[in-house]
This record gives sequence, C-alpha cells and structure tokens, in this order.
Amino acid sequence: MPDNDRPTVALALADLAAWAAAVSWPDLPEDIQKRAALVLLDDFAAMVAARDEPELIALRDGVARSAGPAEATVFDGGHHRLDRYSAALSNGTAADWCELDGGYRPAVCHAALYCLPALMAEAEATGASLRDLLLALVVGYETVARFARAFVLPRLVLHPHGGIATIGAAAAVAKLRGQSAALMRDTIATAATLVLPGPFGHAVAGALVRNTWPGLCAQNGLRAADWAAIGIAGTPDSANDVFVAIFGATAHAAALSSGLGQDWAMRDGYHKMHACCQYGHSTVEAVLAALGDGGKIGAGEIAAIRVETHEKGQVLDNEAPATTLAAKFSIQHIAAATAVFGHAGAAAFHADTLGDPDLAKLRQRVTIAPFQPRMDPPNDRPARVTLSLRDGRMLAGECLSAQGGPDRPFTEGQIKAKAEMILRGVYPDALGLLAAAGRLDPRFLTGAGAGSSKISAESAVGAQHLPPFRNSKLQTTENTNTGSPLSRPSIGHVGNEK
Repeated sequence: MPDNDRPTVALALADLAAWAAAVSWPDLPEDIQKRAALVLLDDFAAMVAARDEPELIALRDGVARSAGPAEATVFDGGHHRLDRYSAALSNGTAADWCELDGGYRPAVCHAALYCLPALMAEAEATGASLRDLLLALVVGYETVARFARAFVLPRLVLHPHGGIATIGAAAAVAKLRGQSAALMRDTIATAATLVLPGPFGHAVAGALVRNTWPGLCAQNGLRAADWAAIGIAGTPDSANDVFVAIFGATAHAAALSSGLGQDWAMRDGYHKMHACCQYGHSTVEAVLAALGDGGKIGAGEIAAIRVETHEKGQVLDNEAPATTLAAKFSIQHIAAATAVFGHAGAAAFHADTLGDPDLAKLRQRVTIAPFQPRMDPPNDRPARVTLSLRDGRMLAGECLSAQGGPDRPFTEGQIKAKAEMILRGVYPDALGLLAAAGRLDPRFLTGAGAGSSKISAESAVGAQHLPPFRNSKLQTTENTNTGSPLSRPSIGHVGNEK
C-alpha cells in the first residue's frame, strides 16, 4: 500500500543513507562492478557527442567567462578546465543533449546522467581513484532510482531531469567524499530542497532550457554536499515535504530501503542507440519492422502513418517540432523520419529535418492512438505501426519492448562500439582505460603500479587529442581557464552515432 506517513519516509531515508555510507567496493557483486564501468563509458560518450551543438558551445563560452580556478575538465573535445561547479554545469548540460544517455527502466529516471557530471568533476578535482568513482556512481544511481520509485506522480508532469537529478548528484558526491551516515542523510535531505520543478511538457515543446536541468542539478548536488557538511541542511522530512506535499507524489517508503545490498538498480537500466526519447523507441523499431531489413521509403510515397503506442508515448504529440529537442520528443517526427531515413540516428533529427517540406507534410499525416491491449512490464511501452502507401500497399510492424532494457539488452560489444564511434577521434585513450576497468583490472581501478587511474591534473599532450583518460588518468588538460570564453572545438560529429 502507498505510504505517505512522514516518519516512515524519514526512517526509510535514514536506512538508505546508512547503507550508502557503509557500502564498499567488495560489497558490490561482480556484475554490478562491471556494469558500472560500462554505464560510465556509455554516458561519457553521450556527453561528448554533443560537443559541436551551437547552443551548447555558446553556453559553455558564457560559463567559462565567470568560472573559478580550473580543476575539472569540460569534455568538449578541447583542452579546457574550469572549477568543478562550472564543469559539472557544462558537462551536465551536454550529457542529455543528444538523447543517447541511458536510463532506469522501472521508473522515469536517467540515473547515471544525474550522477556523473558532478561526480566526474569532483573526482578529478580531488584526485579520486577510478574505483572510488565507480563505487560512488553505483551509490548515486541506487539512491536516485529508489527516489524515482518511492515518489510516484500520477502522470508525466514533472521532468526527472529537474525533479530528481539533484538527489543522484548529491548522493554520489557524498559517497566520494566519504560522508558518514548522518551527514549523508542530511546531504540527501538538502538535495531534495534543491531540485528544479521542470515541466515534462517542455521537452515535447522543444524548450532547450530542459537540457540545462541536469547541469544545474549537478551544481546543486555538489552544493548540497558542501552545505550539509557545515550545518546548512534540510530536515528528515524534506523529501516528503517536497515530493509529496508540494509535487503531489504518492510515497512508497519501502522503495527507499527494502532489498538494499540485494536488489541493484543498475540491473534494471537501459542503454540507447536511437537518438530520441526512449518512449519513442518502440515506435522506431515498429517502423523498421514494417520496412524490413535495410529499408526506407520516400516521404511522398507514404499516404499515412498510424502509430498505436503506450500512454507515455502518446504524450509525445507534436506534429510541428520547432527544435531538434522537440523532434526527439515527437512521435510524428520519430515515425516519419525513421521511415524516410531508415534509422533513428542523428541525421534523422538534424536541424535540417525540421524545415524539410516533404517531411513536414508527412508528420501531419501521422496519427497517434492507444495501443491495445494494455501490457504489463517489460512490455509496458509497446508500439504498433501501419504505413499506408500511395500505391495501395500496407506495411505493418510491431514492437512490444524496445531493445536496450534488461529484457532485451544490447551486448557489451554493441555498447562499446557505440562509444568508440563517438570517442575514437576525440578521446581515444578513454576506450582502453574503461575497457580495462570493465575487466576489473586493479591496476586501473586503484592506481596501483604503472597504470595509475588517479583522477588528477595532467599536462596537455598534443594539440588535437587531449583525452581525459590519457595515460590511464581520467583527465588530461592543463589549467587553462583565464576567464576567457572556450574556443570552438575543431572536431566534428562522427556519423550517426551522435
């Protein structure tokens, strides 16, 4: 039964904080240790993929002008470092831009995205080991995923990139700093008051401010850990007061603490190959099923497209997306572009597609309807697509559960290949380090011997390739911030992986 009792929620949060403070690397099952390294690789690649987006470059220039002493890398393909708070803002804004970051399948939550921008900046600034970073990632991931399950909203109103991201950042940073159980509890409580009430509809409308929410929450998570440590903190009831009393969620206190150390949220994560909202992935795969292997079709040849999809997919209703973000959250564009391009990679959502007259007309010929019957997990996000062609043919396809989740996982090789496509021309040394981390090689995890993995400052090496993992370290570049804007990176996009 739902549990809105404030003391019960507070006690469950205290239990979660006590576990988070106490858990150690040897406590993690081997598959979770390996998965943490794979999640880091995948979400890091998603972060780097956005490096040439013009709005992001302008934002980074502005952040650099007011940044403090350099201590953490901006992963823009260049050699720029800012203070950890500014780097977290910059990288957090980049990390969700291309819609290639992974997520947590049982709830509305991109858990790793909410942890890594703050965590990577903190780890680099403090010289933490890669093993400690991965442990903190697991703790932050577990904490924010449990928040997503514990505080359930009746419909898609609050976007999690603002609504819960601060929780993941704060918990991950608190773990990296070695906070006690009591201080961890205070940090998480403080973070609950520093979330952003970002409307989910902003993503569908294409408001690019939505892309900044993970970056702002990364900063807030760092500050929550800072401030709780000096007595500027929330209360044991902060989470309940914010999520239940203000946002209107129903609390399930047991979700915060039941099965700690036995049930691992990372096992229920998903990875993405299609560059759009995961709620539209079943539509992509249904269109591809209708087209057949390697197929695509001209926009003018299609008389109509009918998409029957799940409840969350039906929210993605925008036949005239004004920005690339809106296109990624438009079932009309997702279906039409997948049919025309034969894939849902970066090219299918490029800015040029927004004004393409044939594609615009095709979007208007897409109708959205409920998928019947309603399905239970893992088939709770299905789609059925019918393409009516002008020559009288009907092409139909169905996808009950898009690939990438725990029921239909991508192979490790597929995820690594995606990351290699993005990183190989920018940060090639990252691939070797994280592959070694995935093998749980202690030389790379702890910094023992020649293969040091300490996340600390290192001089720049070369003008074109300044990988953050050079020589098995998680950053490479000089302290170059002088308060001037970042120069535009010269490295372009890599194919359709972005």
